[in-house]
Amino acid sequence: MTWRIRVYGIVQGVGFRPTVSRQATAHGIYGTVCNKGPYVEIYAQGKKEKIEGFLNELKENPPKRAAILKINIEDITEENELHFETFDIIESEKTKGEIFVSPDIAICDECKKELFDPKDRRYLHPFINCTCCGPRLTILDALPYDRERTSMKEFPMCPECAKEYTDEKSRRFDAQPVCCNECGPEVYLIGRKERGRDAIIYTRKMISEGKIVAIKGIGGFHLCCDATNEEAVKRLRILKKRPAKPFAVMAKDEKVVKQECVVTKEQEAILTGHQKPILLLDKENDGKLASSVAPGNPKVGVMLPYAPVQLLIFQYDDEIKMPELLVMTSGNTSGAPICREDDEAISELSNLCDAMLSHNRKIRIRSDDTVMDFYKNEPYMIRRSRGYAPLPFMTSTDWKGQVLAVGGELKNTFCIGVDSRFYQSPYVGDLEDLRTVKALQETIHRFQTLLEVEPQAVVCDLHPKYNSTVVAEELGYPIIRVQHHYAHILSCMTENDCEDPVIGVSFDGTGYGTDGTIWGGEILLADYESFERFGSITPFLQIGGDASAKEGWRIAVSMIYGYTKDRKKAWEIIEKLGLCSEQESKVQFTMADRKINAVVSTSVGRLFDAVSAILGIRLKSGFEGEASTALQFVAEAYEQQNILQEQNELVDILIYETEERLILNTKMLVEKITEAKLQGEDSNKLAYLFHEILAQQITAACIKAKEKSGRDKVALSGGVFQNRLLLRLTEEQLAQEGFTVLRHRMIPPNDGGIAIGQAAYGMYQLQNNRRI
Repeated sequence: MTWRIRVYGIVQGVGFRPTVSRQATAHGIYGTVCNKGPYVEIYAQGKKEKIEGFLNELKENPPKRAAILKINIEDITEENELHFETFDIIESEKTKGEIFVSPDIAICDECKKELFDPKDRRYLHPFINCTCCGPRLTILDALPYDRERTSMKEFPMCPECAKEYTDEKSRRFDAQPVCCNECGPEVYLIGRKERGRDAIIYTRKMISEGKIVAIKGIGGFHLCCDATNEEAVKRLRILKKRPAKPFAVMAKDEKVVKQECVVTKEQEAILTGHQKPILLLDKENDGKLASSVAPGNPKVGVMLPYAPVQLLIFQYDDEIKMPELLVMTSGNTSGAPICREDDEAISELSNLCDAMLSHNRKIRIRSDDTVMDFYKNEPYMIRRSRGYAPLPFMTSTDWKGQVLAVGGELKNTFCIGVDSRFYQSPYVGDLEDLRTVKALQETIHRFQTLLEVEPQAVVCDLHPKYNSTVVAEELGYPIIRVQHHYAHILSCMTENDCEDPVIGVSFDGTGYGTDGTIWGGEILLADYESFERFGSITPFLQIGGDASAKEGWRIAVSMIYGYTKDRKKAWEIIEKLGLCSEQESKVQFTMADRKINAVVSTSVGRLFDAVSAILGIRLKSGFEGEASTALQFVAEAYEQQNILQEQNELVDILIYETEERLILNTKMLVEKITEAKLQGEDSNKLAYLFHEILAQQITAACIKAKEKSGRDKVALSGGVFQNRLLLRLTEEQLAQEGFTVLRHRMIPPNDGGIAIGQAAYGMYQLQNNRRI
């Protein structure tokens, strides 16, 4: 009998066809296997029990890096006249259908062993790879995934590599990026004569002497220095104009990580897995890391080497003694996308480093490092990029169509929706920089080519002046606009494959509201069709434009003046708290009275900044979220050091109703926190109580929303829910009240995740012929 088997998922670039061939031969099956682009097609001829045995083995023992999402089987015995005498891998054919693109895969253990084996012909080869590892998305021109459609087509295989490539028994059988020291790409120093071995030795020497080197990896350049050298790290901070934002660290191996950080077994599995993201881990007290790596932060972002060249920076056959911990931060200037080409590195990085180690394998798509936190022993994505993108999220909806969602203005990623599949791009960056806008446009074009998509509509934010909106409008497709905080809730619903109406709690920094004000602390009644703004935190005046997002003391002054309604009383409080000078306060009062550069806001991000300033934790932020995360850290420290029996003695009215909507009484919360601080109460305790009471207010609002709507599912989204303390307190209180809580896991709660919500909204509108 003959079966036609179609296997969908990540089945390209992972040695799928060679594995099928070996397993079929072992089971006595004749036929063929072919890469069709969207799927792998297998013709299996033989006795029924043998075909079933072959199929079971394929399901149970696929290639290590494959991800089988579905298998379609047809018995074509009666209609098939083909007769097979062997089992062969046949040439790739291009077919329309579901498309899955493999992310880049970290170096595997087998290649790592060969890399450091002096007897192996790929000894110290900076581009060693096999079917289980190596670049994928970042070198891809088009599908099917074959060498001639990647940037490796510029490097013809030598006879030995070609032999492995065509040998079924080889680990490199059909491995598209296969190469060796004789025929592969080469590393070199930009602007210097050193190449290959000499370039790596020079790089190691520079780092060991406290210098800074830009290093080109799989998805772009990193800026690298000794993470145990305080002076080197401080110098990098000065050069990169990054005074306090934590640097990512690359450790030589997991043993070194465990010396520096607390690592659970769940975290270790991700740390050492084939994606190798940056993990946010709790620091040990007696570590070797320079204090300037993550100043004032109990956590540090750590990853292991995932590219062969990174392993060679740590270990080489020279006499240079290297540190076991390296700063490995994105190679870019502030606000720009990660550099991927030599000319970009020369123009943007040459003033930030002492040398630049590059290579001549072209990067087709930039891919920054993924950043992941953990919550309740599960991954909690902060930035989804290398190793994960563009694996699609699949829903059980029966939607049909194609949309492009351009995402947010900050932390931009975009998403392409095809039927019930949502392909999120790697991290692009902040679109305030026109270089990032250009990178977004380039990457959208390449993704459309790879996924063979011609969108029926483009989805963007409501804000008319966002660069993401401009990009959407210039693409020439019909436009669908969706409110920012509603998109956050839809992203959470989509990730959780939830089609039921929900109560959405969307807390973040800022977003353009339907009423022209700044939103950021919203209770929404939402489904895929539309939403209702059921409630929000207490509105306040956000004064000072962009400066107010960086200087929390301005928000604190505005809030204090807002509830005292008296300049003298407000100044007395402001002076005691040390928020600003008297002259600065008078300017703020005047701007508030005259509504100069002042807008009504419900931003929870700015609320956190204000409380942080009031409690004397951070008056302003050197990077996004600095003040609010510092507030979180002291609250968590207080919780860990105390057996909590705290009662809410501050706020007696958690919520109240107005003609427009329900209000979370954050005005009273700020007032009572301020009074307690002035009376000498411990700032850490008040920071914890702020989180506790805000969670109580959210829960009270959701109870009211349930009474009105009958909904018992709550979706928590927005960048504020990166705060694991607020997330836990809120989730636990909602669960106690009988709610089903939806939260993020593998899609970021911040603006890096809203594109998938936008895309879902667009798909729903297409199905129902709305807004097109």
